[in-house]
Amino acid sequence: MLDLTQLRSFVAVEQMGSFTLAAERLGLGQSTVSQHIQRLEAAIGRRLLARDTHKVVLTTDGEALLSHARAMLSIEGQVQSLFRGHSLRGNLRLGVSEDFVTSQLPAVLEDFVRSHPSVDLELTVALSGTLYEMQDSGEIDLVLAKRRLGDARGRLVYREPLVWLARDPDHILSGGPLPLIAFPPPSVTRSIALEALGRHQIAWRIVCTCGSLSGLTAAARAGMGVLVQPRSMAPSGLREIGKGKLPVLEDVEFVLVPRKGADQALVSALSEDILAKVRSLRSN
Repeated sequence: MLDLTQLRSFVAVEQMGSFTLAAERLGLGQSTVSQHIQRLEAAIGRRLLARDTHKVVLTTDGEALLSHARAMLSIEGQVQSLFRGHSLRGNLRLGVSEDFVTSQLPAVLEDFVRSHPSVDLELTVALSGTLYEMQDSGEIDLVLAKRRLGDARGRLVYREPLVWLARDPDHILSGGPLPLIAFPPPSVTRSIALEALGRHQIAWRIVCTCGSLSGLTAAARAGMGVLVQPRSMAPSGLREIGKGKLPVLEDVEFVLVPRKGADQALVSALSEDILAKVRSLRSN
């Protein structure tokens, strides 16, 4: 029989792409996680993980096992919830800013859903400004989004510098009004960029507007113009434009904002999961 503890380590390594980060997430030593993987591979008789130049990745056999491992851990969570006296129950509506979703959220949500199978989690992805408007109208219980410096709303998760990005910065800056690739209003990054250009009297034009980060990234990779993003979320294939060529942008802050009247037990449980996960990632 497969060992659930070993499967949990296997899934954690896949999520984090690192034995070290997986060990921190599970509260174990790195050697213990390594032993779990070795014993799991011995039990199955196949190699499950391999290292590339950047991180640990799944082998073909590892990919085949992953969905089954997640299913087994999910069943375990359901059984534990069934016999746990004070398990969390209810509906929680989470709103997350577009640029955060692909970078750090998937592993947090997977762990939360597995740990709290009786909680119905409803996810909304949108611009930060839109999420705040939806929360004000009572449509979202917890928002994970950006705020501008000086804004007091929410609980700080981390602060991040914004940067100018382009496929070929020298070509983009070679002539004419600066071509911008931006989210539509009400976008925090768009407002910061336009205000900075206005203060320095730099001419600009919008060449692409899209509510999806994947769409903006595609336009930037095609060489259409300049994209503004938090530095840690800079898409591959784009280069940061050096200092002195464009105005320095103010930082943004990512925050958790609960709605008054929301189920505080559910909001607190998910908030702590998000905080622990993000801070662990950023400390490495």
